[in-house]
Amino acid sequence: MDAQVLVVGESLVDVVHRASGERVEYAGGSAANVAVALARLGRPVRFATAFADDHHGSMVRDYLEAAGVRLACDPAAIDRTATAAATIGADGAASYEFDLDWRLLPVEREPAPVAVHTCSLGAVLAPGAEDVLTLLEELRGTATVTYDVNARPAITGTGPDVVARVERVARLADLVRASDEDLEALWPELDLAEAVAHLRGLGAAVVVVTRGADGASWTSAQGEVVVASRRVEVADTIGAGDTFGAALVDALAERGLLGGRLGPIGDDVVVEVLEHAARAAAITVSRPGADPPWRHEMA
Repeated sequence: MDAQVLVVGESLVDVVHRASGERVEYAGGSAANVAVALARLGRPVRFATAFADDHHGSMVRDYLEAAGVRLACDPAAIDRTATAAATIGADGAASYEFDLDWRLLPVEREPAPVAVHTCSLGAVLAPGAEDVLTLLEELRGTATVTYDVNARPAITGTGPDVVARVERVARLADLVRASDEDLEALWPELDLAEAVAHLRGLGAAVVVVTRGADGASWTSAQGEVVVASRRVEVADTIGAGDTFGAALVDALAERGLLGGRLGPIGDDVVVEVLEHAARAAAITVSRPGADPPWRHEMA
């Protein structure tokens, strides 16, 4: 478990309005959820992010520290910790409205990571997105780059400018994960297979697509591998994709496959990696908020 992973992206507090009328707050944010999930799975992880010295910032710091996440930069780049108002529907699905600023102070490069992961808003929202790109460009010579699209149309929109930003990050990535909903929102003119081919054409060795109850697929030069989703009672979907992405990185690290460009991976290993990620995501959706599993819960 000594393979270091660097996660870079946003932290925020989810202000959740449940179908019952209950209002609760959870520390989270896509990148923060990934960092916490990796740490809970036993992976050494450092996190480059931003949050303020306020009540919500204290929630974020406690969330990270409780999991054992180490910060890779001073987070005090913003005046107010970001929030996301999440409304939970009767089916457990969450819709969001965001209030955030995203900037990044200088990031420590050592210890050198075997992988650098970025995702969602942190990868595309100015001005911090430029710092993320610079970091990826500097580290990709020795680190595997993984990118979780996790589109947030409520704050970024889905127009040509946003698509261009997503594609700019995807060009630097070895592995891109997206949901079928992400692909439909960003490239509505393409069907799923065409959107996957488009992302691979940008340079990604692997494109992983999650399709909710319909499972997940892994597409590379070796072809496509599909696994079924795990059937669970859904509390809500907050953090499900983040956990899936984190568990992908964890499984690849466990097998010594990270550190530079991704090479060919056998179908049997791909199935193991996808099933590990699906199992972790299923645990997350089975309980409220972004609450990824600990390593002992994965047995």
